[in-house]
Amino acid sequence: MKNIKINILSLLFIATLIGSCKKWVDYDPKEDFRITDLDYLQSESDYRTMAISVYTPLQWLNQSVPVGDIASDNSVSGGENASDVLSLQQIDDYTHTPVNSTLTELWQAAFEGINRANYLHQYKTTNKAGASVDFAGKEALYGEIYFLRAYYYFHLVRFFGDVPLFVDKRLGLSESKTLQRSPKADVYKQIELDLNAAISTLPAIQSQKGRATKYAAQALLGKVLLYQNKFDAAAPVLESIINANAFSLVSNFGSIFLESGENGPESVFEIQYSNTSPYYNWGGITRGQGNLSVQQCGIRGLNGTSSMPYAAGWSTNLPSQNLAAAYAAGDMRKAVTVLDIEAYKTANPSFNITYLVAPYKNTGLYNQKYLPRKGETSGQIELNYLNNFRTIRYADVLLMAAEAFNRATAANDIKARDYLNRVRRRAFGDLLHDINSSGATLKQAIWDERRLELAMEGDRFFDLVRTSQAATKITGFQTGKHEVFPIPQEEISISGITQNPGY
Repeated sequence: MKNIKINILSLLFIATLIGSCKKWVDYDPKEDFRITDLDYLQSESDYRTMAISVYTPLQWLNQSVPVGDIASDNSVSGGENASDVLSLQQIDDYTHTPVNSTLTELWQAAFEGINRANYLHQYKTTNKAGASVDFAGKEALYGEIYFLRAYYYFHLVRFFGDVPLFVDKRLGLSESKTLQRSPKADVYKQIELDLNAAISTLPAIQSQKGRATKYAAQALLGKVLLYQNKFDAAAPVLESIINANAFSLVSNFGSIFLESGENGPESVFEIQYSNTSPYYNWGGITRGQGNLSVQQCGIRGLNGTSSMPYAAGWSTNLPSQNLAAAYAAGDMRKAVTVLDIEAYKTANPSFNITYLVAPYKNTGLYNQKYLPRKGETSGQIELNYLNNFRTIRYADVLLMAAEAFNRATAANDIKARDYLNRVRRRAFGDLLHDINSSGATLKQAIWDERRLELAMEGDRFFDLVRTSQAATKITGFQTGKHEVFPIPQEEISISGITQNPGY
């Protein structure tokens, strides 16, 4: 969580200590001032602290956002050269294999989150010592745990398809070796169970920003149902959020992505990042509290006067000219989404802008939504940007509801157009760009609008796959293979699980 210091030992470390404490039957580890998991979950404070630790791996899924655009027609890998962040270059070129550091991290981080959630689930009724710890708000707290477990599994099923499914307890290394992949349908079933459990207990508003709410769980459930083509079920879930009048589209689209716009009236769920970390770890660059993706997006070697607002970065995840061309004249989202650095330099001569040689796969464009800005980082600056990921926005809810109503068994295109046009009116500032079509034409308009509204936010690849447009939109995409990414090779070597077809 943002600006919260998480002082909790790794559960794996605890398990190791427990194993070492069995040398003598009458040995008391407290004699050596050792902590075991018998010492945890003794109080309300213990439960709440551990719950925060279940949020932490959300930050480690950092690279899921750039991958979601780099793997699509929205952006290219960029960087200094063809070997700069090779894992992203391979994903961009569709040459990725089971040996890919980015995909391995996205697998491991999600399962770490699941293991943490399962540990709390395992001891929900009684703790390790067999004692019951009850307190006001415990059910709501567990709503957060089940929301997070659903989020981690949804991440995995989107990326990898069939994945190991376990929910009863935290697994150790030896137990993990016995796991096999479960069908995607079974994983989705569990996700739905967790989200419905979360919806039934979570509050509509949390006092601390960034914590899961009932609306966040409903929005995620609506998305999960959409991915399964369960449009009849998705429509009322998403509409319930709209009818609650708890969110609104801010008038200035660009303000959403400023520091002042974090957790604003359009925010349904955001992954929180901070710039207060006192340490850095180049061996695990996505595992701090800061948002590495922001540094990646920045312009390499950028310099200028003190009044220039932007900071330098690594020129990764460059928006494509194809994306820029998709915006119609007058669409205010274009300038917020892509930055043409040469045009900006010409328009602002007083900034005296200079930057290094054009990046690899140069498009001339940069990711404006998450472009690094001065004063938003600290310490080891590359690792400590405070920018939250706007993970589920109200505009996304409106567009998902529009699609669900359009594609429902008894389609309601009147509602679909209404929700779609609310988003378009904000984008153009008028009523002149409303969509009046219906049926399949309206469906395509909704899909196209998702690209324009959510560009560089990590959804594009998955939208193209689930709507069967990927093969016609993405260069190098092979139907029957690239709908999912390869299972990391080291997981196959350890657990003996099967690989996805074609890899």
